[in-house]
Amino acid sequence: MKITILGNNSALPAYGRHPTSQIVSLPGEDIMIDCGESTQVQMQRYGIRWRNLNHIFISHLHGDHYFGLPGLITTMSLQGRTAGLNLYAPARLMEIIHLMLDVANTELSFPLHFEPLPAGEAKMLQDAPAYTLSCFPVSHRIACHGLVITHKTKGRRILPEMCMRYNIPVEHYEKLRMGQPYIMPNGVFIDNNLLTADAPAPKKYAYCADTLYLPDIVPYIQNANAIYHEATYMEADKDKAILRYHSTAAQAAAIAKQAGVNKLLIGHFSSRYKDLEPLLQEAKEVFEATVIAEEGGVYEL
Repeated sequence: MKITILGNNSALPAYGRHPTSQIVSLPGEDIMIDCGESTQVQMQRYGIRWRNLNHIFISHLHGDHYFGLPGLITTMSLQGRTAGLNLYAPARLMEIIHLMLDVANTELSFPLHFEPLPAGEAKMLQDAPAYTLSCFPVSHRIACHGLVITHKTKGRRILPEMCMRYNIPVEHYEKLRMGQPYIMPNGVFIDNNLLTADAPAPKKYAYCADTLYLPDIVPYIQNANAIYHEATYMEADKDKAILRYHSTAAQAAAIAKQAGVNKLLIGHFSSRYKDLEPLLQEAKEVFEATVIAEEGGVYEL
């Protein structure tokens, strides 16, 4: 699993920074989280191809999180996309998309499968063989959700040297991954624990969206390999954060520390800050394993 940051600013483009968008890549599958203005331009800049993009999650309906979506989906249609696209977003986004397509007398070349987010509630959005997508509510000025992506393991880990020692046929490996033993032709029972090791833990990434400081989200993101949490303001501007339903860098770090995560990515920076280093330092004083979600940056779990 890897995360590519396409935009890390809040509200409007500034200092070369763009509104929010990022791509989470799994083998053969890309998931977009938010789609601010210029997202498709940023995709071209950083080598993200839409052909692997099968899921788009829009956290809420403030424009800096979805104004890039109409352009992206019409571009995919113009270029002949036929594969279905799954869109998870607040219910009223479909009204906007239908109106846009209607006034342009446009019909998409691909099916758009829409899943409305449940206001104020958590929900499993997708349970695929290799991963799950689930949303959770946060506290913003309008209905808003975060997203957890969990990359599942593929069963127990095969120990090749031990399998060769006992002449285990390759076609039995899948059963070994499922925890089954092997019975040799002479009837000797080979315990699965001799042939396999525990599977690696599932990889977990959480996107905490636009939100006030909200410890209530900790159970949803507990022990994640990495989280992204907005850090719109510094502590000196905490009053503005509260007024506008945002968080400070120190508050984002406090959430990461409470949740016991491995890494914190901070973003959604206010345009009042040209230099982001002070926000980073403020967060690192609370949670050392913090990095700036740099545009074009790729963060592997």
